[in-house]
Amino acid sequence: MAAQIREQAGNEHSKAREDTMIRRGSLRACATSALLLISSAATPTYAADALRIGLSLSLTGPTAPAGKQVLAGLEIWRDDINEKGGLLGRPVQLVYYDDQGSPANAPGIYEKLMGIDKVDLLIGPYSTNVIAAAMPAIIQRKRTTIGIFGLGANKAFHYPNYFSMNSQGPSPANYSKCVFDLAAEQTPKPVRVALIGAEVEYSHNALVGARENAKALGFEVVIERTYPLSTTDFTPIVRAIQAANPDIVFAATLPVDTASIIQAAREIQFKPKLIGGAMLGLLVTGIKQKLGPAINGYISNEFYIPAPSLQFAGTARMMQEYQKRAQALGTDPLGYTYPPYSYAAGQILAAAVSATKSLNDETIAAYLRKTTFDTVIGPIAFGQDGEWTTPRIICIQFQGISGNVLDQFKDWARQVVVYPHEYKAGNLIYPFEKAAQ
Repeated sequence: MAAQIREQAGNEHSKAREDTMIRRGSLRACATSALLLISSAATPTYAADALRIGLSLSLTGPTAPAGKQVLAGLEIWRDDINEKGGLLGRPVQLVYYDDQGSPANAPGIYEKLMGIDKVDLLIGPYSTNVIAAAMPAIIQRKRTTIGIFGLGANKAFHYPNYFSMNSQGPSPANYSKCVFDLAAEQTPKPVRVALIGAEVEYSHNALVGARENAKALGFEVVIERTYPLSTTDFTPIVRAIQAANPDIVFAATLPVDTASIIQAAREIQFKPKLIGGAMLGLLVTGIKQKLGPAINGYISNEFYIPAPSLQFAGTARMMQEYQKRAQALGTDPLGYTYPPYSYAAGQILAAAVSATKSLNDETIAAYLRKTTFDTVIGPIAFGQDGEWTTPRIICIQFQGISGNVLDQFKDWARQVVVYPHEYKAGNLIYPFEKAAQ
C-alpha cells in the first residue's frame, strides 16, 4: 500500500508556519498482523514541542473527493489555532496517512500512529467503513477519537471514548427519515419502496435505518439491491428496480456510483414518484455540475448548507477561507459539506484540551461526554455511542437546474430546503416527474 505522511506545524513564537512533507516508502501489511512496516526514505523533522494529532483519510480511492475536503478543513483549523498560540502553548501538527478509502488499511495505519509515531491525540478516520475497521485497534489502546462522517460506526462496539461528527444523532434511521416523512405527507400516500446501496458499511447502516422507517410508517419494501464496489454498469440494477414498480427509491451510494445510477435512470426513463436520499455524489459540486439537469427532482440529505438560519460564529470566515484555497488544492470549489465538519471536529478537540489542560485520553473523553460545544456548524453535544444528542437532518430537492454552470449550485432557490419544517424554504415538487421536466 502506498502511503504518504504530511507533518505540519506552526510556530507560535514567530507565527510562521512550517510545512514539512515526508515521503516514505511502501507500507506493507504483515501477514500475521495489521501493523504496517515502514521503509523510511527520510527521518521525520518535527517542530519543537509540537502537539501532534494523527489520523487517516482517503486522499486517493473512491472517497478521495470528500477526504481531500476533510483534510482542507482540518488544515484551516490547524492554521487558525496556531495563529492563536497553539494548544497548551504548543504548535499543532497534523500527522496523516492516505488510507485510500480502504478499510483494510485502517488498522495498520492507526497502529502506526499510536505505537510508532506516538501521536499525542487522534482524530478520524473519515467514512463509516474505515472508522469501523480502525475501531478495534483504537479500543485496544484505549485512545479517544472523533470519527468524521461515520454512520452508526460505534453501534457494534459501544466504545465510550468514540465521538461522532455526523448529524444523524442517536439512530442511523434518522439518516433516511426525511425521505419517508416527505413521502408520508403525500396524497394519495405512496406505498412501494425500493432500496439500493453499495456493499459497504455506510450503505448497509443506511439501508437498515431505511427499512426501520419504512416499517414504522407503513411502507412496503418491494425490492432491495446492493452491489460490489467493482460495479461499473448500473443499468441492469436500475432496470431490475424499475421492474419492481416502486413509488419511492431510497439510495445510499458512494460518489461515483451516484453519478452512474442517475445517468442509468435517465437513460431508461425510470421515474418513480420520489427518489434520492443518501447519495453522496450529490454532495460533490463537480458531480452535480456534470449531471446538470439530470438531478432535478432528486432528494439529497445535506449535512450543512449556508442558509441564514445556519450561520454561527466563524462559519462565513471559515467557508471563505476554504473557497479561497480550493482551486490550488484541486478540491470542491464550494465545500459546503465536508470542510465545516472537520473544522468543527478540530474545534471540539481543542476546546476539550484547553479546558482540561490535559492530553490524557480518558480525561478528554470525560469532558467530551459532558459538554456542549459551540462550533462553526452550531452547538454539538454527544450522547449514547458518541452520537449527537440532537440530530440535524436537512433535505433539499434540486429544482430548475439547467446546464452545468457552477453558480446555480450556490442558489438555494434551485437547491430547495424541503425538510425539516424549521428550515424549510420551499415546497417539494411531487411526483418526481414534474420536477424532472
